Amino acid sequence: MTALPVYLWRLAPEGLATRRQLRAMDLRPGGQDVAAELQRPRRKRGPLVAYLYRIDRALPVRPMTPARRAALAKANAAQRRCPACGIDRGYRIPRSLGLCPTCADAPAAVAA
Repeated sequence: MTALPVYLWRLAPEGLATRRQLRAMDLRPGGQDVAAELQRPRRKRGPLVAYLYRIDRALPVRPMTPARRAALAKANAAQRRCPACGIDRGYRIPRSLGLCPTCADAPAAVAA
């Protein structure tokens, strides 16, 4: 097993990109192995690590099909509906609360 080359933050050579950078170029890794590792030092913890992929081996992003678009819309709609009051809030319900903020604050308002 060969060790990956490690580059410091902002010092990676041309031709390598992270997943987010590939996505901004409408590309995806396309099954290729990680080409290198990018590390950003931090003061109190270990470095932040990002994996780099070769741009020349990246493939175009797959187009959104009508079926995928419908499934994504259904999943997003389910995450916008509060399970307590059943109202579509128009934004994703915070997973930390499990309810919309109005329903999560309701018991505190009744107790006061």
